[in-house]
Amino acid sequence: MRVLVSDDLAQEGIDILKKEFDVDVKTKLSEEELMEIIPNYDALVVRSATKVTKNIIEKSNLKVIGRAGVGVDNIDVDAATHKGILVVNAPEGNTIAASEHTIALLMSVARNIPAAVMSLKNKKWDRKSFVGIEVRGKTLGIVGLGRIGKDVAAKAIGLGMNILAYDPYIINNTLENTHIKVTDFETVLKNSDFITFHVPLTKATYHMIDKDQISIMKDKVILINCARGGIINEEALYEALVSGKVGACALDVFEHEPPLESPLIDLPNVVATPHLGASTAEAQINVAIEVANDIIRALKGELVKNAVNMITVRPEEYHEIKPFIELAEKMGSLYTQLKNGRISEVEMIYSGKVTKFDVKPITVAAIKGILTNMLEFPPNLVNAYLLAKERGIKISEKKVSEDQDAPGTITLQVTTDKGKSSISGTVFEKDEIRITAIDDYKIDLIPRGYALMSFHKDRPGIVGQVGSLLGNNDINIAYMQLGRKSFRGEALMVLGIDEEVPEHVLNEIRKIEDVSDALFIKF
Repeated sequence: MRVLVSDDLAQEGIDILKKEFDVDVKTKLSEEELMEIIPNYDALVVRSATKVTKNIIEKSNLKVIGRAGVGVDNIDVDAATHKGILVVNAPEGNTIAASEHTIALLMSVARNIPAAVMSLKNKKWDRKSFVGIEVRGKTLGIVGLGRIGKDVAAKAIGLGMNILAYDPYIINNTLENTHIKVTDFETVLKNSDFITFHVPLTKATYHMIDKDQISIMKDKVILINCARGGIINEEALYEALVSGKVGACALDVFEHEPPLESPLIDLPNVVATPHLGASTAEAQINVAIEVANDIIRALKGELVKNAVNMITVRPEEYHEIKPFIELAEKMGSLYTQLKNGRISEVEMIYSGKVTKFDVKPITVAAIKGILTNMLEFPPNLVNAYLLAKERGIKISEKKVSEDQDAPGTITLQVTTDKGKSSISGTVFEKDEIRITAIDDYKIDLIPRGYALMSFHKDRPGIVGQVGSLLGNNDINIAYMQLGRKSFRGEALMVLGIDEEVPEHVLNEIRKIEDVSDALFIKF
């Protein structure tokens, strides 16, 4: 087996690979140069510089491509999957770096360290201006309990802090660390002396901290954000810092980077760093070691830890089962865009021709779809099942009809603390996927692109009003589906659309009489 490392990689990772395989390190190759030599290798290891294009992949005989880091935007994953090449990454290598940076910022802002350092460098001996506060006995609110959030909690507990945490997808009694109290979002905001954020930037988390949320926080609260810029509305934060409602904040990320024109960095009660959360020598070594070990597992035919794509289906079944995997993931993603609540159970119900297959990959795809909108780092088809189990989610499968001549149908049924919900779908001829039901509403939805869903009473005029609002905002409608429970009863309208729907347009739709809600959906 031969391995090519085409970007700068920590020597520790290279040494691990050399113990098992022949390794060549050739960096700064052009696409043409890489295409010329890639047929000679079984594995390719990259960071962010090398662009692993479809042309390179098609020329290769690779079994695995490894990315020493989280993002795989520089790899044509679809092309790799189509050719049966496994893609692995290293999402855990920067966990310690990010959590340590969070604690470092917390302590820096609590003890006024940056300002005190600058004062002394300016030849001033000013002790009174920099009196800090102790963190021992204070309450740290943690929003998001993924790998980094949990590690921050462990470190803060070691400092003697009390931990309140909010994560809508974790139930308190499933946590191993009993010192973490999981509660609702509002309770965390109201009762925390410090609040730190460890969530991905999504439609749901964008500006999740705004004026209303800040208003219910303790006076002089301290905020820390090492996750993603855009989680906090920076205008609202600036006003709160100036007024003194927020005592201080520490920021490693900004909505627009670099934030050189941001007024936040000029405030004396702001500690800011230039997106350094993962910037440690150890983190770079960790991701190199992590990806090297997965390369070894892959080339030895073992189960890998961090697969980005999915090639565990038997080759002879791949083309038949692939559309069901795609459908299940779309259904899972749709669920978390429509519903909320703490998930306790996911049941996948199968009937028809799909029952002749091993349905586990389909179930995992549905779980991946659900978790994608929940986690700071996107899950994959290898770790999604484990991540769900870690969150106390029970997963089950049931085959209710094994008539293999009947169309293959799958139903995703989810139980939360707010009740049960279900989404059903099927695969037609030529691998055309459809979502056929949402709860009791029968529909025929193509789960691709964008959709607008409105819940309303079935009466004349609503469809026209919604269509007019979209037209007035230059949003084109591709198709329409209407499902209803009864004549003049509750109805669900689905509009396939060609453009994104801004929040202000959704709010206008929600103001229409008898419309209970309107949601923009991305597939």
